[in-house]
Amino acid sequence: MLLTFIAIYLLGTILIGWFASKFVKTANDFAIAGRRMPTYVVASALFATWFGSETIMGASSEFVENGLLGVIEDPFGASLCLLLIGLFFARPLYKLNILTFSDYFSIRYDKKVEWISALFLIPSYFSWIAAQLVALAIVLQAIAGIPFLYGVLICASVVVFYTYVGGMWSVAITDTIQTAIIIVGMLILMFEMVGAIGGWGQIIEKTPPEFFRVIPKDQTALSWITYFGAWITIGWGSIPQQDVFQRVLSAKSEKVAVRGAYWSAFMYLSIACMPLVIALCGTMLYPDIKQGDTQMTIPYLVLHHSGLGMQVLFFGALLSAILSTCSGAILAPATVVGENLLKPLYGEKISDKRLLQIMRLSVIGITIISVGLSLYKAEIYELVGESSSLSLVALFIPLVAGLYWKRASALGAILSMVGGTTTWLILEFYPTEIPSIIWGLLASITGMLVGSFIKKNGKIHIG
Repeated sequence: MLLTFIAIYLLGTILIGWFASKFVKTANDFAIAGRRMPTYVVASALFATWFGSETIMGASSEFVENGLLGVIEDPFGASLCLLLIGLFFARPLYKLNILTFSDYFSIRYDKKVEWISALFLIPSYFSWIAAQLVALAIVLQAIAGIPFLYGVLICASVVVFYTYVGGMWSVAITDTIQTAIIIVGMLILMFEMVGAIGGWGQIIEKTPPEFFRVIPKDQTALSWITYFGAWITIGWGSIPQQDVFQRVLSAKSEKVAVRGAYWSAFMYLSIACMPLVIALCGTMLYPDIKQGDTQMTIPYLVLHHSGLGMQVLFFGALLSAILSTCSGAILAPATVVGENLLKPLYGEKISDKRLLQIMRLSVIGITIISVGLSLYKAEIYELVGESSSLSLVALFIPLVAGLYWKRASALGAILSMVGGTTTWLILEFYPTEIPSIIWGLLASITGMLVGSFIKKNGKIHIG
């Protein structure tokens, strides 16, 4: 019976995508929904950017094993990211009337920086998409016994269809509906679990005080550097990511873009804490959970602690969260491939219809690569961390410097991207005590400073 409801839900998602395709007439409609989204849709879409496998399954697993210090990256770093976008990035970028971050790099620096930034931006999504496909396959395996490989292929097919036909319109409509399902499902399950434990007081009493520690226990420089790295992996690293940016640009006005970012930060911080509470309660009710795959804590609880109605609501919410995250993550690099890698090859000759076709075909190509990665590596939290780290060391400094430092130059941006990424990759294979992203970020800053002082930029500052 549960499997029947899940199948109906997936079919409903496909139908929504088909309905949304009626609004897609141009590449602009496909990429940023024609800039027509109100505040609640923008906020829901931004909230849904990360509220997927990472939060419900990955972060809850880290939380039960390592406490609050284990989830600084998400949800706290993710909430910080959305807040910073509202404060410093949504307004100046919205004014430029562009489709991608690489468009910004073209305006601020030059065409060469646009092309190079696209090459760094696109691969950062493969791990992120793979993480969502892994989570969807795990869920289908848990509730229906579907083999992992078939689960990945089924979920990839569903997401590809409604993203291919509807683009950002599909993402925006499904995100809004799915956000409502997520909130209802998480609230009901959380209060049910808290009640089963005996209330909040019992939870606090049964949990070691150190579990809720929010700063490093060891007051050493290395501990604080590692702690800082956890905050900025998503907190800074996801600011220059295309899926977030497209949701901001889909707003119908500059004020809506900023308000949507603020509301999404509040929504994420509050709602993303629910899976953490649910997982903690689960380990108290079923201590043996920790002996297995802790990524499956919440799905296990629902299957063994709830009736059919709650199971349908929860797994609907879980699939909602993961599908919405996955669709946006596929659309983002597909847009960059079309707009910044292939469109320049056509010069001024390419028609809008042809560009739309390229973006849609890119959706399929991006998904195929991500499916391959999901079959190679199945650790959700690790896959997500890789995605945000790359954008942090490659793109964050060129973005910030371009907006807020007049001297920032094209040479500085290139050296920043190449130097930051190279340093990070080397230290991923030859690690030191200090996290590789810290060295990568320092190399990125150094590249920007050196390049900008060697050669000034000819472009006009637009920050």
